Amino acid sequence: MTAREFRSLALSLPEATAAVHMGHPDFRVAGRIFATLGYPRSGWGMVKLTPEHQELFVRAEPSAFEPAKGAWGRAGATLVRLRAARKAAVREALTIAWRNRAPKRLADRLPRA
Repeated sequence: MTAREFRSLALSLPEATAAVHMGHPDFRVAGRIFATLGYPRSGWGMVKLTPEHQELFVRAEPSAFEPAKGAWGRAGATLVRLRAARKAAVREALTIAWRNRAPKRLADRLPRA
């Protein structure tokens, strides 16, 4: 997985937009961040999952997913090591993160897997 692929997957979600937050590219739906790139450094991304989803991704692919440090991580912010991540897993994580942040009217338009 490359940063370009991560960006493309994030922006393929309905009404997703790109912006910048704290010097890092981020991806938003209805103004709410659901993912970022380049955090904590180049070669990484972050998806905003629930703690339950985070646990599933970390358990299934520990070389690719890990909780962010501190309170953000305990709340579900999950780091993605792009080089180790499979495209299908990142697509699923981004979709879940998008759905978690999207307004209900919009989230309901995206079929569940």
